[in-house]
Amino acid sequence: MQDDHNDNNEPEVDENGYSGPSKTMLKKESHALQDLGIVLTEMHADKLARIPLDETLLRAVNEYRNIRKFAARKRHMQFLGKLIRNSNHEAIQGAVDDIADEHITDTRRAHLVEQWRERLMGEQSNEAMNDLFDTFPHADRQQIRQLIKNALKEKSQNKPPANSRKLFKALRTVLSANDADDDNDDYDEDDQGDYSHQQDDNSYQQDKKD
Repeated sequence: MQDDHNDNNEPEVDENGYSGPSKTMLKKESHALQDLGIVLTEMHADKLARIPLDETLLRAVNEYRNIRKFAARKRHMQFLGKLIRNSNHEAIQGAVDDIADEHITDTRRAHLVEQWRERLMGEQSNEAMNDLFDTFPHADRQQIRQLIKNALKEKSQNKPPANSRKLFKALRTVLSANDADDDNDDYDEDDQGDYSHQQDDNSYQQDKKD
């Protein structure tokens, strides 16, 4: 007996034999684009400025933040998803991923900086300094040595750790500069293309009506 059940995961075939995406796939894509829209609405302005958004999409992102009613927010997010689908959503997702990767890198660097500071202010301070300068030969040795000396003095006198904080910032600069040098060595310029798109107010309002 033939099973007439149509699996939603199977692509639908029209009368011309065209096999398009299944309903399930389209639904998943819609949810993914709306999730991306949520990420955009939660971004700070400085990070959002780095995302290749056209004027219409950027306006819609900002409008969402002013909507308070649940139903209206849901409708507007669906609209956002539609705008993202009609834009270069792969470029948008890539830019969002890059910013997320930077956050992870910054967190890891902060942990590494703290480890170096603890070693430099520990019992094996001289050995730690030699290791630091061997690992990061571009580091300002005089500045680092003076900050360590002042930080240790503060610690022994139970004073606020002003120089310890300065040491942390100096070490963070050293590690950041080293990461930048590594990036320059491996840099391979890609053609990013031009993601600038202009849409007038009439098209924007028409999209919202559709």
